[in-house]
Amino acid sequence: MVAFYNEQVSNFANRKEKTIAAKDFITYDPTNISWSTNLIEAVQKGATATFEQGRFSIGMYRPFFKQHVYRGEKFINRRGQFDQFFPTPQSKNLVICVPGVGTKKGFMPFIVDTIPDVQLQFNGQCFPLYYYEKNDRDVLSLFDNGKDEFVRRDAITDFILQRAREEYGPRTTKEDVFYYVYGILHAKEYRERFAADLQKSLPRLPLVEDVKTFRAFVSAGKKLASLHLNYESIEPHPSVIIENDSDAPTVQQMRFGKSNGEEDKSIIHFNDTTRIINIPLRAYDWQVNGKSPIEWVMERYAVTVNRDSQIRNDPNDWCREHGQPRYILDLIGRIVNVSIQTLDLMASLPPLSFKT
Repeated sequence: MVAFYNEQVSNFANRKEKTIAAKDFITYDPTNISWSTNLIEAVQKGATATFEQGRFSIGMYRPFFKQHVYRGEKFINRRGQFDQFFPTPQSKNLVICVPGVGTKKGFMPFIVDTIPDVQLQFNGQCFPLYYYEKNDRDVLSLFDNGKDEFVRRDAITDFILQRAREEYGPRTTKEDVFYYVYGILHAKEYRERFAADLQKSLPRLPLVEDVKTFRAFVSAGKKLASLHLNYESIEPHPSVIIENDSDAPTVQQMRFGKSNGEEDKSIIHFNDTTRIINIPLRAYDWQVNGKSPIEWVMERYAVTVNRDSQIRNDPNDWCREHGQPRYILDLIGRIVNVSIQTLDLMASLPPLSFKT
């Protein structure tokens, strides 16, 4: 892709008809490149690119579905703020993602520790625990490590920390505030009471009245975050049964079973021989960005060929290359367990009573 792009830059620079614009000159070949406005403008300016081997990271493309992200110069359109949240593949952070204004898919937060795609949530908006600044070695505070390329800063402001400490005690931390946010955004009472506002604007979070309720939301937020971040290591739900199990199962496209001629979501056909049965239907009640996590996994972990680029995407290849042939099969049971535990935690949240 980079080589093709540079070829277009060279061809445009050597064009005979100098008045022609780049958008009317370049080759629109989707098997080689996906053009963006910014990329076309870069051709117009004669800006070449270099392939950067070290500029790969892992991103959360859709709920519970990760993909590699190439972060090379020019090749991400509208980069947003992720360079401040995850400036390097080694940068540690937690980010709460919520739907953007105007969503019709329902409001449900989702936490990630990798770069989120803008459509992880509908036109998603993201709120980090930290942000990073380039280390200006000429202007360092007493607490900065001069050896690091980036300096980590708290995204939770001192103002809200001071307010929280006044209400809930001096031992309250910025992480407590962060997990309080994640907990309260899961509260059914909050999402129903402010449903109209959440479609028109980003969430506004008042503080609850008493320290016991605050601590309950902090605790729930931590537990929910742990579930959603560590989903790949959660034990499969104990009720889920795999029929005709295999040590090296492969998948083409998962589909639901049928009972009495009707779709039965308690059954998933993993392939022609292997079935996953006894899935609690309640697991489908938790939805993120308009679908249950189970359905996201079924949709994304399939063999596909992109219509435009003709690139074949086979998740079985990743399983083989990483020595995890059962990753996708076991993931269904894990996501069922995450969904059920999430619903249980949401049901256990205390009633809301906000300070006025």
